[in-house]
This record gives sequence, structure tokens and C-alpha cells, in this order.
Amino acid sequence: MADEKQQSTVTPFSRSAPLLSTEERTLSTRHGLLEFSRRTLIMGIINVTPDSFSDGGQRYDAIKAVADGVVMFKSGADIVDIGGESSRPGATPVSEDEELARVLPVVRGLRKESDAPISIDTYKSNVARAALDAGADIVNDISALRFDPAMVAMIAAEKVPVVLMHMQGTPRTMQQEPEYEDVVREVRDFLAAQLYASMDAGIPQDMIVIDPGIGFGKTLQHNLQLLRGLPMIAALGQPVLVGASRKAFIGRILDAEPPNRLEGSLATAVASVLAGANIIRAHDVAETAKAVKIADAIRFGYSPLPA
Repeated sequence: MADEKQQSTVTPFSRSAPLLSTEERTLSTRHGLLEFSRRTLIMGIINVTPDSFSDGGQRYDAIKAVADGVVMFKSGADIVDIGGESSRPGATPVSEDEELARVLPVVRGLRKESDAPISIDTYKSNVARAALDAGADIVNDISALRFDPAMVAMIAAEKVPVVLMHMQGTPRTMQQEPEYEDVVREVRDFLAAQLYASMDAGIPQDMIVIDPGIGFGKTLQHNLQLLRGLPMIAALGQPVLVGASRKAFIGRILDAEPPNRLEGSLATAVASVLAGANIIRAHDVAETAKAVKIADAIRFGYSPLPA
């Protein structure tokens, strides 16, 4: 894993890439085209872990995890994201073998039940490759391809979409007094640097999603500043994923534990959509899909279906 020291500043990045055209506002996956030029996509969360901050242990059983993934697709998820290692603050890494044992039965089981796109939430190239072989379509890497040097070449060779997320430090250290001079600028510059490095390594621009990493090495105020500054992140021209569902900053504002943060999660999702997000990562898929549908009507306009 990368050096666990906190990185407080990011060198400003001046290189610019062409903005994606309307026709390119899609993600081409092995199980279909995801189109988001006129609507926001929903990514449902399946944590196959005993210790995730919100739902650890609830889907540790593969059969239950697969069944819940099917329900998520039926409830409005465009993608289901499967992870086998907790990334909560202070989390201890798990071995590659353990992570594979957790996620592969779920990926295989869900692929048998659905033809919709599946994402694998991992920073390990061997886990990502095995999940892709088992039927996954997208790699969601919280390290933005930094923790495993083999990941970027594997993604380029497999020709699959990847999510690049910003995180200060590692899950074990990220909440140990994170500091920024300008959190929006620094996160934007980091994501720009990783975007261009990925493109230089052979990953096509239209296969890259960026994620500001809400809750990953940020204080409550940092998270709020990032959400307000989301248009600056979106100005990079890439699809933007926001994963704020049930996060600690919502709990602090509402004085609520994770299971009681639905309203705050929905408010954050709507605000994110109106600020330019293209994918919302959520625990509560059905409720989020309905809230986002209203946000999309405000953002893109609404044409009712014919009677």
C-alpha cells in the first residue's frame, strides 16, 4: 500500500484534456451502455464485510448479498458495487485471499441473476482481475490506481471503466487530522493528475469516472466545501461519482447513527445531482432513485410519458 503519511497539498495541475461531448457521456461496459447525458445513474452498495461502517455483517453471507443485489437492480440501481474490504476510518486491510473469498461468490451469483453492470470495489489488481473474469464490468478504486502499481496496466489491458477516487492517506490513517489549504482545488488537481496519468497509461478518457472521495480524509467542513465546490470538479469534463450515503458528516449534522441517516443522505444526493454529479453511490437504492428522479427533472427538464 502507498505511504500512509498525510498529504496536505497537491501541486496545481495545468494540463487540460478535451471535454467529453454529449455523445461521449456514456460508459461502455461488458454488459451494456450506461448513458447519463440526461439523467443520473444510481450505484447500489453491497459490502461483503463484517466491519463496514454502516452495514457491516448484513451481507456477509453470499446468498443474502446476491439476493439484495437483485433487489437493488429492481429498485432502480444502474450498477451494483461489490466490496470485500472495509474502507471505514481506521479499517485494517484484509489479505488478497480473504477479499477474493468474500467477493467472487457474490459477483458470480449476481451475474447469474442479472445482465446489468457490476462494479468491484477494490484497489488490488488481482482481486479486480478475478472479479472481471467472474462477470464484473467496472473497477472502483479508492486509491485512484496508486496503491497497486499493476492496477493501471491491468485496467488498460482489460478495457473496462474505472472510478478514480481522492483520498488523503489510507483508510487506517485518513481521519487523523486531515489538512488542506484549499480542499476543492487540491482534490480537483489530484483528480486531474490521476486522470491524465491514466490516459497516458492507455485508459481511454471516456472510460474514466472521478470521485472527490467524500468522507475519505476529510473533516465535516471539508466535505461540505467539496459538495459546494462540486461544479469545479465536474468542470474537468469527466463523469463525477459522489458517495456520501450515511457518511459520518451527515450523522454529525443530524445527530444520527448510520441506519437513521436516510433523509440526510437523500438531501446530499439531490444537492450533488444539482451541482453536477453523474453517479450517486447509495445504500438505500429505492429511496435514492426516487429523489434523484426529481433532481434530474429539475436539472435536465422533464417530459412526462404518454398516457
